[in-house]
Amino acid sequence: MFARLLILFYAILSYAVFLVSFLYALGFVGNFLVPKSIDVGGPTNVSEAIVIDLLLLGLFAVQHSIMARPAFKRWSATIFPVACQRSTYVLLSSLILLLLFWQWRPIPIQIWQVDGIAAWFLIGVYWLGWSIVLASTFMIDHFDLSGLRQAFFALRGAEMPGQSFKTPLLYKIVRHPLMLGFLLAFWATPEMTAGHLLFATLTTAYILVGLQFEERDLIAEFGTTYLRYRRHVPMLVPLPGRKFVDPRDADV
Repeated sequence: MFARLLILFYAILSYAVFLVSFLYALGFVGNFLVPKSIDVGGPTNVSEAIVIDLLLLGLFAVQHSIMARPAFKRWSATIFPVACQRSTYVLLSSLILLLLFWQWRPIPIQIWQVDGIAAWFLIGVYWLGWSIVLASTFMIDHFDLSGLRQAFFALRGAEMPGQSFKTPLLYKIVRHPLMLGFLLAFWATPEMTAGHLLFATLTTAYILVGLQFEERDLIAEFGTTYLRYRRHVPMLVPLPGRKFVDPRDADV
């Protein structure tokens, strides 16, 4: 029982760190409330800023990519309890994000700036993006994605049920609404600087590459069910008239 309580405490701690990093990300990308953001920080020369920012983004990408792979999950299961896997992924991702926020070097060279209605529109899209991110996690299972569900099952000594394929709400319109939300939040800004553009461009490239690996894993896990879903639903850009109807829903 002590080990199970320890797993639960670890999951709650990881979730708390995640919440801090998520809330800070809102201000970091949007340039408000936080003391240091994507365009606000200590002065530095452009070449140094580019090198440091690339290293920070690269560190996040490497950690995310390696720990998300099924082979790493199988290997890590031999070292620590499976119930801790997701919490560890969330904790390390959040800590690296906090490191990125702390060490990020702004590059305040202006690329574009808009005012008036256009600015308010972009700010609205920014908040829409973050809303989609948060809503998408709850549409699937927010507490499973954060590692808390696994810890509560471990506390009860119960086995986690297998993953079932489901396409709730936004997942009937695009296959990866969570990533769509991130892209909207990263690009929608009334004032685009070189530093923000670097951040948005590299995170977009990482998302597009990462989705190829994720899709491969989903096909391996769900087979023809996911292939049929992929034929009917676009990856990121909603298309008029394209909406997935799960045959299981049609039978109800």
